[in-house]
Amino acid sequence: MYPWTDRSGRFSALKSAVFAGLFLPLLWLIWRWRTGDLGPLPIDEATLESGRWTVRMIVITLAITPLQRIFGWGRLALVRRQVGLAAMGYALLHLSLYVADQKFDLGRVASEIALRLYLTIGFAAVFGLVVLGVTSTNAAVRYLGRWWKPLHRVAYAIAGLGILHFFMQSKIDATQAALMMGFFILVMLYRVPNAARLRSVWTLAGIAIMAAFLTAGLEATWYGAATGIKPLAVLQANLLFPGVIRPAWVVLGTGLAVALLWFGQRTWAAQKRQLQAAA
Repeated sequence: MYPWTDRSGRFSALKSAVFAGLFLPLLWLIWRWRTGDLGPLPIDEATLESGRWTVRMIVITLAITPLQRIFGWGRLALVRRQVGLAAMGYALLHLSLYVADQKFDLGRVASEIALRLYLTIGFAAVFGLVVLGVTSTNAAVRYLGRWWKPLHRVAYAIAGLGILHFFMQSKIDATQAALMMGFFILVMLYRVPNAARLRSVWTLAGIAIMAAFLTAGLEATWYGAATGIKPLAVLQANLLFPGVIRPAWVVLGTGLAVALLWFGQRTWAAQKRQLQAAA
């Protein structure tokens, strides 16, 4: 099966579009490198950017199953492996750029990973992604049998490690890390009503609100613990309008958009059935 075909071997527009889209961050990074847009320390900036895209790809991968179940978009399952492998690819690029920044001194790299906690956490996430990538083939699924799903649930822990690494290397400005944390919380909370078959517009809206509150609270806690900024000041920053839109509001807006889209989909489907019955 090719990246642009479905399981029956036929051309898939969805898989082709996603496959092409997964290369866009890499092409954008290469273009920035060639045009000198990465600043005075291009390898450092490229390392950071590839790491950011690794976390984004992990979160997107974890979002596919909830969206598939909420909206009944079964075909999304076709691209889950692609996005997961892209996350692994960007993680390996992230690690490779770090090794290049250390002048390919593998002894020093190993020492830094062992001695610096945030690097240890990041390396554990990369290693986990490689394990999941290697075991994502059809042959591996058949070989592992009933152990395959439990193994791939490690993706939740890998996402947590990746986001923690993101926070720790962000230092003063952890806005992007907090945003990824918020989206991770959102997609994890979606799994609760999906498992219990409790999907409704109110459940989905409640999840959006809960995820936003958790995002704001955890972001404030991080700033308080890591930078000494008072958590209350960070929480108050969420209420300053107009101003910078904090991650909690982006998470809330995304979650409410999902709820409204689900409600619109159900309403349209009900009206369509009524029209068919009347005809």
